[in-house]
Amino acid sequence: MIEQASQIAAAFQAHTGSSPKWLVQACGRVNVIGEHTDYNDGWVMPGAIDRYLFFAASPNGRSDLRIWALDLPDYEEISLVSELKSGPKLWLNYVMGIAQQFQKEGYDLPGLDLVFGGNLPIGSGVSSSAALETGVATLWNEVLDAQLYKPALALLAQRSSHQFVGVPCGIMDQFASLMGQKDQLILLDCRSLAYELIPAHTAGYCWVLLNSKVHHSLADSAYPKRVQECRTGQAAIQARFPQVSSLRDASLEQLEACRNEISSVVYQRCRYVIEEIQRTSQAAHHLRAGQVAELGKLLSATHAGLRDAYEVSCPEIDFLVTYALAYPGVLGSRLMGGGFGGCTLNLVESQQVDAFTQDALAAYQQAIGIAGEPLSFSFVDGTRIIEA
Repeated sequence: MIEQASQIAAAFQAHTGSSPKWLVQACGRVNVIGEHTDYNDGWVMPGAIDRYLFFAASPNGRSDLRIWALDLPDYEEISLVSELKSGPKLWLNYVMGIAQQFQKEGYDLPGLDLVFGGNLPIGSGVSSSAALETGVATLWNEVLDAQLYKPALALLAQRSSHQFVGVPCGIMDQFASLMGQKDQLILLDCRSLAYELIPAHTAGYCWVLLNSKVHHSLADSAYPKRVQECRTGQAAIQARFPQVSSLRDASLEQLEACRNEISSVVYQRCRYVIEEIQRTSQAAHHLRAGQVAELGKLLSATHAGLRDAYEVSCPEIDFLVTYALAYPGVLGSRLMGGGFGGCTLNLVESQQVDAFTQDALAAYQQAIGIAGEPLSFSFVDGTRIIEA
């Protein structure tokens, strides 16, 4: 971590001719269970991981933001006195959207030079976009001495996604990136933002991420479509059961009562969400009790739901999950993230991790023709200023 931060600081020096005044470390996240439940006010169980984006910045005495995106690579200059408008570069929209949110809070933003990069892969389901948002939000919070607490920064980043980027996301990714704690998972109520820390320890077993190295473009259009399908189902249930203000409030019995009033697709989407909210609660119980085998079964049930009912998986991911579930010492496997590519999350017997990783990726390359990769990680403290 220190070496990576030093590399970003050195790149800042090379591009600007001076040392950075601020250095921010922003985390990716792994969500153990609770997929596509956050925008339905449900529960999720993520943690921040030691895959980072680092941000080096200093005032530049100008009225613009000069940004070097090292991993792309790309460079942009953005005026902070002109109206900020979204454009074709998604990464830049995430940066500008955060700046706009602080402007909406009444702050005049000084010109900055900003260099960022790290070891958090894009499009792999470990939320590089949230790390970008929370890193920039943490930076502006420090620059402006805004003194916003981390949950408020998470909400600010979510508003940016909704209002500027145009992604109707839940709060999970931003909250996990900011609020993570070492060796802990966050059981988060996405309605109230109340949360409980649960030790991530799984005795004798390890969490293993396998990156499929694919990201289908359908993900861009399917995510808002799934959000709308959930809203449609919730509205139909609420028409009969007024207390149901989100799918988090709905039971399977209530959904069944409305089955003839919604399409079969909307029914399947809602059924998955209601069941996934229940699985998340059960998973927290099993983690607390050390019931690792039961936890693994829930992971696999989640994947089946994501594949068949929510329809956000893809052949590459399904291959990795099917292979994992047939492998000795694997208790569970599932797609992690928004879908249509990215990573699988696997719960693997510690002694089998190396063999499983090697065998699974070899089989994947032979069958699919793509060289996947393992993403090692630990659960760590969340996004923060590391040098100021």
